[in-house]
Amino acid sequence: MIITVDKMNLLQAAMIHSISWKESHRSFCVPDFVEIHTPERQQEYVQNKMNCGSKFYMLVEDMPVGVVSVKECLIEDLYILPDKQKMGYGTKLLRFAIEQCTGIPTLWILENNTNAKRFYHKMGFKETGRIHAITKRINEIELSLA
Repeated sequence: MIITVDKMNLLQAAMIHSISWKESHRSFCVPDFVEIHTPERQQEYVQNKMNCGSKFYMLVEDMPVGVVSVKECLIEDLYILPDKQKMGYGTKLLRFAIEQCTGIPTLWILENNTNAKRFYHKMGFKETGRIHAITKRINEIELSLA
């Protein structure tokens, strides 16, 4: 079941975001940067995004397993708990997020996040050629379903 994140389940969503973000970024981010992504910090992050118009959703099976956010046609924050990955939950959440989009679904990923790139390509997303520099060494790349 996919539910809307609200004040009652915000901390659960933030915990999923924190755990999953750390695991997915550990291989290409410095340890100090990874570790600051605590559940409390991610709770503030999710709340701020919701205050700016993003809608957050949480996938709950026997327990909460993943989150995603959508703002108009931009999909962000798709995270599945590490021990629940490769079970179809990411696909389920992404398909739901695509349905929430008001236009052509787009998203941004770090160019060195090969797992995300492989997943989104498998789901039909294509690179648009747009790039956003995050640091001197890391860029985000835009993908679109069009």
